[in-house]
Order: sequence, then structure tokens, then C-alpha cells
Amino acid sequence: MKELIGKARFKEHLLTAISYMIPIVCGAGFIIAIGMAFGGKSQDALVIGKFNFFQAMATIGGKGLAMLPMIISTGIAFSIAGKPGIAPGLVTGLAAIAISAGFIGGIIGGYVAGYFAWLVLTYVKVPNWAKGLMPTLIVPFLASIASALLMVYVFGTPVAWFTGWLTSFLKGMGSASNLILGAVIGILSIVDFGGPINKTVFAFVLTLQAQGINGPVTALQLVNTATPIGFGLAFFIAKLLRKNIYTKPEIETLKSAVPMGVVNIVEGSIPIVMNDIFRGIIAAALGGMCGGATTMVLGADATVPFGGFLMLPTMSKPLAGLAAIAINVVVTGVVYAFIKKDVPIEDEVQEDSIDDEKDIDLDDIQIS
Repeated sequence: MKELIGKARFKEHLLTAISYMIPIVCGAGFIIAIGMAFGGKSQDALVIGKFNFFQAMATIGGKGLAMLPMIISTGIAFSIAGKPGIAPGLVTGLAAIAISAGFIGGIIGGYVAGYFAWLVLTYVKVPNWAKGLMPTLIVPFLASIASALLMVYVFGTPVAWFTGWLTSFLKGMGSASNLILGAVIGILSIVDFGGPINKTVFAFVLTLQAQGINGPVTALQLVNTATPIGFGLAFFIAKLLRKNIYTKPEIETLKSAVPMGVVNIVEGSIPIVMNDIFRGIIAAALGGMCGGATTMVLGADATVPFGGFLMLPTMSKPLAGLAAIAINVVVTGVVYAFIKKDVPIEDEVQEDSIDDEKDIDLDDIQIS
């Protein structure tokens, strides 16, 4: 029992699976986006001679995104049980798709399959001659049949009902509800700058995207994109206010953080925020709140859940996405420029002198 409790690192397994899934989602998302942008429509099946190039792309991308429950299930099961968990995770994820349990069903199925595979590996004893069959036959068979049947007969129906209800509820929300949801997602997605809270919200919004609701995941990703750029804008606004809010090392950090933000990598701004974490979080949260709310109210809906400005062409309303980024950037920049304290010039001089001392080459010192 202690070993099982030790294995119950639920968030760790989910985050591991998400890290495996993101490249697949991005690849399939961009394929379907390009196909649909040129008039292609996803087909139930590609019949030779009855589809064109862009229909093929839309179909391939669509089929890839439709496999999200299986992908997340396989990733979680692998994180728990290693290679023996891959087959049970895959089979259980397919069972979740078959019973319309969706992405939530895939997550639950991944845990069930992974723990079943681990239990079989740990507690099922076989003769020496059969030990070689454990990872290739015995574990996949026993764990797959147990977890897949549990998905079909126990978890599938209530999860499918809940997924359907959640989808209908979110699609039926009005502008006020969208504003509140976008604001909450915007705040939560940025308060830890790509940390566990961000990843937890990402798992939730991916669940919605798997049901065809793209707004929430777009809100999260656009906030991640805009925040580092907002800190860059704060530099120029502070100059207009005759304030000096960044040290020279922080300015050098901005030179890489802003381009990283353009392609949706928010972690580049962490060194800046850590020097004044309270004010940094306030500025980022207010900007994220405004950016997320704008995304949801205007209906920015990228089909690709990553990529920063590269997401814009995949939206039905790219100008809405651009407006959300702009508002987020401006709010973050203005707030940070106003609330950030001046960095005394003496501090910069002192840092320069420290850097100069570090640059002294002892080989040049001669003792006569």
C-alpha cells in the first residue's frame, strides 16, 4: 500500500503526459488549420479519387486531434508504469473515445490503466520461464482488459454525460459569462509564469478544446504570449515617465524574454519578475485578466493551442486575437511602469563595478 501511495503523484503524471502531448497537438492543429484555411473540410474517410490536397490535410489534422483522449491516456499510463503502461493506456483511451467520454475520460483512463499495469507488474507472480512475457503479453493483456472494461461500464457513461453538459453550458454562455471566464483563465494562467498553476489550467482548457471549444485555451496562450512583451513595453513607458525601473542585467534579459514571448514562451520573464515578484505578479495578473476577458468576449478561437503570434492565422477572427494581445501588453506595461519603484543609479554603478571586477584577468597581473 505504501508503494501505491508513493506512486500516486497525480499532478506529476498529468503534467508529464501533457508535455508529450503538446507537440502532437501542435502538429495536428497546424495541419488542420492550413487545410481549412484553403477550403479543405475534414472527411470521415479518405476515399481514393474523392478528395483534394487540402481536404487530406484537414482530415489528417482532424483525426490527429480526435485522438487526444488516447494520447493523454497513453502518456499518463506510461508515466505511472513505464513501457508496460503504453498498451493499456492506448486501449483505454480508445475505449474513452468509443463511449464518447472525451478528454476527461482519457485522463481518468490513463490513471486507471497505469495503476493496473503497475499493480500487475508488482503483485502478479509468474514462473521464471514466463517472466519474459510479463511486459509484452501478461501486463498489456490483464491491464488493458480490466481498465478498458472499467471505462466502458463504470466511468464512461457519467463522464460522457458530464462532458456533454459542460460543453453545452459553455457554448450557451453569454458575453458577461465569457468575460468572467476569460478573466479567471487569464489570471490563473500567468500568476506563476508557466508553473504548476498554469499547467493545471492548461489541462482544463485542453479538455474544452477536445470538445470543440477553442476560446479558453486561446485565452491562456495569448496571455502567455503578451506578458513578456508587456514587460518590454514597461521599459519605454517608464522612460516617458522619467523612471528607471530596470537594471542593466534586467534590460539584457528583456532582449531575450520579449522574442520568447512572441512565440509563446513566458518563462523568459521569470528573472525579471523575481527581482520584484509582488509588483510583477500584480502587473501580469491585471494584464492577463484583461487579455483573457478580451479573448473570450471577442471570440478569438485558435485551433492550435500553442505558438504565440503563429496562432493568429488559425483563428476565425485573427483581429480579435491581435486585439487581445495588444490590450494585455498595454495593461501589463502601463501597470508595471507605474507601480515599479525606481532603480537607483548607484545600484547600476555598483553592479557595473562588480561586473568589472569579475572581468579582471589574473594572468595579466605581474608582480615585480
